[in-house]
Amino acid sequence: MARYTGPTTKIARKFGEAIYGADKSFEKRNFPPGQHGNNRRRGKKSEYAVQLQEKQKAKYTYGILERQFRGLFKKASASRGITGEVLLQLCESRLDNVVFRLGIAPTRRGARQLVSHRHITVNGELVNIPSYALKAGDVIAVREKSKSLEAVERSLANSSHASEWLTWNDDTLQGTFVSVPERLQIPENINEQFIVELYSK
Repeated sequence: MARYTGPTTKIARKFGEAIYGADKSFEKRNFPPGQHGNNRRRGKKSEYAVQLQEKQKAKYTYGILERQFRGLFKKASASRGITGEVLLQLCESRLDNVVFRLGIAPTRRGARQLVSHRHITVNGELVNIPSYALKAGDVIAVREKSKSLEAVERSLANSSHASEWLTWNDDTLQGTFVSVPERLQIPENINEQFIVELYSK
């Protein structure tokens, strides 16, 4: 399966929550998509269905495909700490996610594009790999030639830079990946334990 590029509201409705951020269309129709809409009777989900849905939600939220996600899970399993928490920390440490969290792009999809199009530097070096894993102390910045991009300026104007594990300098348009976030600092509504149970079968 190639990366999903279709309507984000449809996916948000599938999971019953706005996983891509504020969405007026989702607010109007916050029930699963389908011919019969909200009137369709849905039976109780099996344990496997619940676990699978949680994994799919995490993959769509971070824009990661199955092979990459499974690789992250293996890495998390081999690391010290709680596997589910480490998995989310690895997702949060991706360059495209941090660019989104810093407010340089309004969405993760937009952040991925900025990175791929060589608008972002890490420690002064151009990096165009969205999945690049950041380490504590890394400095993420907008490339000098790209600082006047309208999309970047608009996104930064509407951003609050609220993440506790990141710092941002408005004058130089650069931020620092201070540390790997704790689970409580990750706002995503994902039950990582279900993902661990699914992959452990």
